[in-house]
Amino acid sequence: MIEAENLTRVFRTYKKRPGFWGGIVGLFHREFEEVAAAKDITFSIKEGEFVGFLGPNGAGKTTTLKMLSGLIHPTSGRATVAGFIPRERRNEYRRIFALVLGQKNQLWWDLPALESFNLLRHIYGTPRALFQQRLDELATLLDVTAKLNVMVRELSLGERMKMELIAALLHGPRVLFLDEPTIGLDVVSQRSVRQFLRDYNRRYKTTILLTSHYMADIKELCERVIVIHKGRKIHDGGLDRLDAGPARKIIRFRPDVRGLPTGWQAPGAMKTDDDGRIALEVDAAQVVPACQQVLATGDVQDLTIEDVPLEDVIHHLFSNAD
Repeated sequence: MIEAENLTRVFRTYKKRPGFWGGIVGLFHREFEEVAAAKDITFSIKEGEFVGFLGPNGAGKTTTLKMLSGLIHPTSGRATVAGFIPRERRNEYRRIFALVLGQKNQLWWDLPALESFNLLRHIYGTPRALFQQRLDELATLLDVTAKLNVMVRELSLGERMKMELIAALLHGPRVLFLDEPTIGLDVVSQRSVRQFLRDYNRRYKTTILLTSHYMADIKELCERVIVIHKGRKIHDGGLDRLDAGPARKIIRFRPDVRGLPTGWQAPGAMKTDDDGRIALEVDAAQVVPACQQVLATGDVQDLTIEDVPLEDVIHHLFSNAD
């Protein structure tokens, strides 16, 4: 469904000298520098896949999505989506994809969302009956039926994002690009949006490429992730195959009321949480002997064994890529 081959985008920016005279000199002699937002990015996504697209700020995620959407042209390389070349911006292609930018609004601020939806129906030429069927289904799934006639400016952030998703899906796209769709949302709204996206992907087999800084989004929605750093791809595969070095585990426990024995040597890196629980990070192969050492300290409570948080795994990847 999506093919990207050596996709590269270089931005040429004016480098202004400081001060008043620097501005005067710049009128006659300008210095430019080139910044590669994306460098030789190659990947392939099958129809119906839900893929996470990860990277720190400035890594090139949004630039890549915009190239796949046809909003900007690649400096070199090629991309196809459902057989179309995005840079050609053909109307047939615009009808089969949607792009949702979490920090950009596509709905009219001073009108009810329903007015914008009706405008989109005319833009995409969607039959009225099909439009109404999709609108009713999406509004019900996202629990915003009662908010369709409310001014967009009066909606909460979570409600506005749900309306943005409806606007993107009313024409029934085969491909959905999501750029930070849960940014700024509260925990309840994030969970609601994630549940909706999961169900929609399973029901309609829509190909979805998701960027997010919330690891909960990635862990709950994506079995495969593409990680880019400084414009280059550094990982493409399953979440469970992220290269985080030697396998690690976290042992959490609450020690005896008397505390840990004096001089006790922790079997791994140790941290104490605000509630008094202790977290030990150890090699996965040393979990059993480490637990035995912990239990030998006294009347231990609430002992649990956890995987290393995904945030730490991603941080490890970025550190190794520098």
